[in-house]
Amino acid sequence: MAARRRGAALGLCATVCLLDMAFCKGFVEDLDESFKENRKDDIWLVDFYAPWCGHCKKLEPIWNEVGLEMKSVGSPVKVGKMDATSYSSIASEFGVRGYPTIKLLKGDLAYNYRGPRTKDDIIEFAHRVSGALIRPLPSQQMFEHVRKRHRVFFVYIGGESPLKEKYIDAASELIVYTYFYSASEEVVPEYVTLKEMPAVLVFKDETYFVYDEYEDGDLSSWINRERFQNYLTMDGFLLYELGDTGKLVAIAVIDEKNTSAEHTRLKSIIQEVARDYRDQFHRDFQFGHMDGNDYINTLLMDELKVPTVVVLNTSNQQYFLLDRQINNAEDMVQFINNILDGTVDAQGGDSILQRLKRMVFDAKSTIVHLGLPFT
Repeated sequence: MAARRRGAALGLCATVCLLDMAFCKGFVEDLDESFKENRKDDIWLVDFYAPWCGHCKKLEPIWNEVGLEMKSVGSPVKVGKMDATSYSSIASEFGVRGYPTIKLLKGDLAYNYRGPRTKDDIIEFAHRVSGALIRPLPSQQMFEHVRKRHRVFFVYIGGESPLKEKYIDAASELIVYTYFYSASEEVVPEYVTLKEMPAVLVFKDETYFVYDEYEDGDLSSWINRERFQNYLTMDGFLLYELGDTGKLVAIAVIDEKNTSAEHTRLKSIIQEVARDYRDQFHRDFQFGHMDGNDYINTLLMDELKVPTVVVLNTSNQQYFLLDRQINNAEDMVQFINNILDGTVDAQGGDSILQRLKRMVFDAKSTIVHLGLPFT
């Protein structure tokens, strides 16, 4: 009797799960060749997939949840999916080169999603990109609301100007990553000091920075560098994204499960430098910590002892290893300054020799992963 009840319960659970999956799928449209002609009347969030693709199969239940939530909140964005192998000509027109590819299509514009494949991140991308390119902040109350909601956002302050045109151009390119607003001088908080108008500011890390064309160069490049918080929990995807910023990345490589003083101390030192030396280093450095050394080992093609600090140049695959004991923030600041003045030697890079070394390392790693002998 008990066995029958357990079997019935399991059967009911399986039925509920299947019904739940079917319910979520109902909010994602399967797209075909007619989509090319009909899409311009609406805003679409589309997953271009291949039936055989493992990453696509992993995304499918998340994508169904995205469709359900977008519908439940009354979003104007429609959610669909297209088999890019069956409709390869359409996928090619949209620039699909790998699977899965997520794009938001708005009129004649197509925006690529390059963030983490989580429901919340995908939905935030859709809301951000489907809305106005530059969103007005009409009051101090609205400014405070935005400040509490977003960890990083940009604001143009002033009237019509060549700087505003550059700001609009930058927003057109970088709206996929961050938020852009405009406001009058009266709307921004009293603690904001502006030497001249118009101005572009980034608000993050409970402070703000003002764009300086002489110091910071091209506006789009500056926004791309400043769209991250100063201190981050690092992973492989984030390090890849940071490669576009041109900044060096100082990372405490630790074991987060290890509560010993050495692990927590190095993390605290990096946090202290990121916070207290922000004005000195924020143009050149990004700071953070990473749990475990697996990813770093593949970058360095070596076994990195944990805990430690490594500084990466993600744009050219160079790195700097500690050549001294780091006991406090002052030691770390000195190490950073020595990197900047060239007295600490860079290792790695993307030379032909390093590329050959990478090929050998990757081949060896594949053999080890397959459990085959390597000689």
